[in-house]
Amino acid sequence: MSQHMQFNNGSGGSSTMVMEMPRLSTQRENSDKHARETVEDTSAGALPSPTTAVIQLQKWNSPKINGWRCFACFYCFIILGANDAAYGALIPYLEEYYKINYTVISLVFLSPVIGYATAAILNNHIHTVYGQRGVATIMSVSHLVAYVVICLHPPYPVLVVVFILSGFGNGLGDSGWNAWIGDMANANEVLGFLHAFYGLGAALSPLIATALITQAGWHWYQFYYLMVGAAAIEVFVLTGAFWKADGQAYRAEHPHTAGDIDSGTNTPPAADSATSSAQGGKPRGFLARFRPSSTGKNPNSSKSKTAEAVKNKVTILTAVFLLIYVGIEVSIGGWIVTFMLNVRKGSPFASGMVSTGFWLGITVGRLVLGFVTGRLFKTEKHAVATYIVLSVGLQLMFWFIPNFLVSAVMVSLVGFFMAPLFPAGVVALTKLLPKRLHVAAVGFAAAVGASGACILPFAVGAIANVAGVKVLQPIILGAMVLMLAVWLFIPKLPKQRLS
Repeated sequence: MSQHMQFNNGSGGSSTMVMEMPRLSTQRENSDKHARETVEDTSAGALPSPTTAVIQLQKWNSPKINGWRCFACFYCFIILGANDAAYGALIPYLEEYYKINYTVISLVFLSPVIGYATAAILNNHIHTVYGQRGVATIMSVSHLVAYVVICLHPPYPVLVVVFILSGFGNGLGDSGWNAWIGDMANANEVLGFLHAFYGLGAALSPLIATALITQAGWHWYQFYYLMVGAAAIEVFVLTGAFWKADGQAYRAEHPHTAGDIDSGTNTPPAADSATSSAQGGKPRGFLARFRPSSTGKNPNSSKSKTAEAVKNKVTILTAVFLLIYVGIEVSIGGWIVTFMLNVRKGSPFASGMVSTGFWLGITVGRLVLGFVTGRLFKTEKHAVATYIVLSVGLQLMFWFIPNFLVSAVMVSLVGFFMAPLFPAGVVALTKLLPKRLHVAAVGFAAAVGASGACILPFAVGAIANVAGVKVLQPIILGAMVLMLAVWLFIPKLPKQRLS
């Protein structure tokens, strides 16, 4: 722009000086152009990255509180594993106690899917409003209440309904802690440990249940006395570890989620009290926080992070992949005892030990292959494809060699090579989506994936009721092939996470 300045001289005349000043808009355009050139890298067809700054990720021991919180999550996953694996050891005794067939008994697998689905929907909202403290409290109390009712050995329809509550607790913990640890440095290794503790709980559960029922003469429901004690400890350990991680702390750490409160209000955390005053001076109660607010809505910020994450095909592909994987895992763990009893003609105790061997294979695989994945393979995509192919080969040997000992060894090796698939799927998702969607996307995918523990085992039971439990083998093989096909549709993985 130009600026005219006029000066009067002493003789009464005047002179005019014209000064050319740079246009403000030109300065801004140049600055914006320079900024875009600095932060964007579209080489090799990559999506533009919002920043080139190095993302500082949390570690399992930094800040220090994370060490205690990781320990609490590890203990929590022992409960999750024990919950899922107990079905397989208890199914023969549930059949005898309630006098029901395979199809009806399979409802204990199917009913928790309602809880998992609810957890998938509410996960991001609970994080935003109540923080990780809310996740810890709600999930652990859900476990405790469910196990207390099961101890009372209620009528079978009530038992089926109670498993919905335990499924909700499992789904909330599965989604919340996978999202948190999956966003850490060295996520493959730490997630490997997290899921190894799931495998540990899953290995101990059928071992203890089988021993107590066959050797000590306990009833099936008395096993849940132990689960009540474990869940009571979970309430104190988990809630205590995340006590300071309330909703305000979560929103401060994830500022993009602040606008999600009250189903889309664009009210920052610091303005909560001001908003309450503006709405009549009454602070909103606990349950009221779950109801939409009609004030302060912004069309650009009202979109739920969960809805935004679900619209991304990567989230859907990962959710389907995890659903199939968990379905295979729990189908083998849930029906292998019955299969070894009826098809391989093993003793009750030896057949129960095969289930323990499978879960031990998963435990060891997650501890060992979690370190191998990031060091031996270029990306998680190559590693997972290799592990699935190896699992298919072992499953074929399990199917076509009708020997009890060979079957026991093969099923343990299947568990070993399938072990890192869930953690690797979570890591892949965090690499393909921006950080602001990690909790919503990983939470949704993990919760939907966990519902596989209900759907495929139920299908196996329903078909086995007609054709016999020998159908377990072809169903598992077909699911493995389908899982590989879904994984191949996952896009090429970048080496670094998006910010």
